Amino acid sequence: MEATLKPVKPTQRFEPNGKSSRIPGFYNLDLAQRLDKLDDWLKLTRNEKFMLKRETLTPELADVMIENAIGVFGIPLGIAVNLRLNEKDYLLPMAIEESSVVAAASNAARLIRENGTMTGQASEQIMISQIQIVDVADPDAAKQKILDNKERLLSVANHNDFTIVRLGGGARDIEVEILETLSGKMVIANLLVDCRDAMGANIVNTMAENLGPIIADLVEGQVICQIVSNLSDRRMVRVKFELENVDCLARAGYSGKDAADRLVKAYHFAEADPHRATTHNKGVMNGIDGVLIATGNDWRAVEAGVHAYASRDGRYKPVTKFYFNEAGKLCGEIEIPMAIGIVGGVTKIHPGVKILLKMMTVETASELAQVVAAAGLIQNFAAIWTLATEGIQKGHMTLHAKNVAVFAGALGELAIKVANQMAHEGRVRFDRAKELVKQFMIKEQCEKPQHQDSQECKDPELLKLLDENKKN
Repeated sequence: MEATLKPVKPTQRFEPNGKSSRIPGFYNLDLAQRLDKLDDWLKLTRNEKFMLKRETLTPELADVMIENAIGVFGIPLGIAVNLRLNEKDYLLPMAIEESSVVAAASNAARLIRENGTMTGQASEQIMISQIQIVDVADPDAAKQKILDNKERLLSVANHNDFTIVRLGGGARDIEVEILETLSGKMVIANLLVDCRDAMGANIVNTMAENLGPIIADLVEGQVICQIVSNLSDRRMVRVKFELENVDCLARAGYSGKDAADRLVKAYHFAEADPHRATTHNKGVMNGIDGVLIATGNDWRAVEAGVHAYASRDGRYKPVTKFYFNEAGKLCGEIEIPMAIGIVGGVTKIHPGVKILLKMMTVETASELAQVVAAAGLIQNFAAIWTLATEGIQKGHMTLHAKNVAVFAGALGELAIKVANQMAHEGRVRFDRAKELVKQFMIKEQCEKPQHQDSQECKDPELLKLLDENKKN
């Protein structure tokens, strides 16, 4: 059974009142104003807004979710704007600590929506659970025996999970392979299950554990492992954008056409070299992981699956590609396994996750998978475009400068002043931040009324800065 991709366009049922995710100036608003903008997009209750301003997960709830909990650890939560996919607008919640990711994704989404189109496809939501059988006298005969009893085994699997079957999912097929291993030949029965809108690990693991002993008795072997595979290559998603006009990519003295050419050649570097491909894919996951964490999905499982898929041909390769099509238009594309859900697990426990899924207005796991893949594609597109033109550090360090300023002791407006000055100088360093913090603080003291007369000022550093201030 191969994963067949098909368009999965959302209905209008949860269209957020015709609102556009194109929100000019969102970056320049303060935190409270951004929340008000979100309220314009999709009405949030007073309690929801209160929770987003603060920690949405309480220590008491954390103590229920994991063992030995001692508290809650916060991660910045941002919103990437401007995304339009399959003719529907989305806001992208991203829980991430790395500077520039949210801004880059927002900018790339704007460029694509204003100069092209983005579409997505997804396959059925099929997960694989593997049943390992060892000590089988005749592996080939055992394989055939399992296949001959497939329908009975599928019926047993579905009998124990009425809910998923009632929703249209359930066990669909069993595939059997014989593996040559260090312990000799093993028979592996791969149970394929349609998990609908759940991620499905618990569903398929339960089914496998029910079937394992039955299959072992059937082939007169021993069962060892009964476990989900995180290489969910029967649960695929593909997103593609096409730019009608590349003039929007003009940057750092390069024309739009030259910038596009350089971007494609940068991709070719990643396609040819695993060292570069690793960093290339890390950029993809910058966009994907932030959304997965914000929506309560297992980002570690998705990471493992994506990296395994990147190595499927025996060499590690990029999971995105950039090229010019026959009409000469610049295209970007991503195709990856994506096992995520909108029901069950953390999605029903974590208060913040509930709010953010509501904000995203996704109806199915397939739709969410496309949006998440789009986040990876636009983030990667933004990173390679920057890398191939002005270089990655200029923009990144400008945003990172705020972190450095805060680390040096600056807060509020002072942090912004220090960050802007470091970015202007091109010297984003801790030691320079400390110098600027001191200078700005001294200058502020100099400008106070009691220090306007230099005769009354005895501090030599204040006098020096006061003289400089008067000259300016």
